[in-house]
Amino acid sequence: QVQLVDSGGGLVQAGGSLRLSCEASGNIFSINAMGWSCQAPGKQRELVATIISGGSTNYQDSVKGRFTISRDSAKSTVYLQMNSLKPEDTAVYYCNADIRHYGDTDRFDYWGQGTQVTVSS
Repeated sequence: QVQLVDSGGGLVQAGGSLRLSCEASGNIFSINAMGWSCQAPGKQRELVATIISGGSTNYQDSVKGRFTISRDSAKSTVYLQMNSLKPEDTAVYYCNADIRHYGDTDRFDYWGQGTQVTVSS
């Protein structure tokens, strides 16, 4: 079993910064990819950023130039540095990871519990 714990959210004024972290633990043989998604009240969950094992990254257009995703493979941790935050960034942010277990050839997608990001005007 694998558990993802995401943290780092909070209340910040527009233009401020936050750094989200997500640590994966448990039965992890390898991690193919990790990412962040967000969900605002009444809205569909949207992909924000992803990073694959080779280091390639992808970003939602609305966060390009403001957010940076990074990964520490040794700690099975993914980060999301959020700069120049806007009120429309307000949402619950969820990390996820595509993980292969020891003793299994299949990959499974795990999600964190979410961390609230609130950006005030």
